[in-house]
Amino acid sequence: MFSIPGKQAVTMTPAASRQISRLMAKGGHSGLRIGVKKGGCAGMEYTMDYVDSVDPMDEVVEQDGARIMIAPMAQMFLFGTEIDYETGLLESGFRFNNPNVAEACGCGESIKFNEVTR
Repeated sequence: MFSIPGKQAVTMTPAASRQISRLMAKGGHSGLRIGVKKGGCAGMEYTMDYVDSVDPMDEVVEQDGARIMIAPMAQMFLFGTEIDYETGLLESGFRFNNPNVAEACGCGESIKFNEVTR
């Protein structure tokens, strides 16, 4: 796993943890799994899926009653990310404040990450 001892891989704002807790309670789910996949005009997209059980390879982050699991392939891309939930007049949704993103498309639906060197 990609982590630093004593530091959570991602954090949630109070608004995000409240919304995730609501979603968990409403559907009886164990939490939300976040990840990334190829797609969109910038090359990658975030994914969020309800989960009913924790995969042993997932990084689990719990905060204020909310639980998210980070898919193994996404851990290095999401490390240091703050998840927020914003409510607006036209749309509401989760926002990822990710320091690893190099570019985002105009619609905000896809991202490109900084090159990873080994």
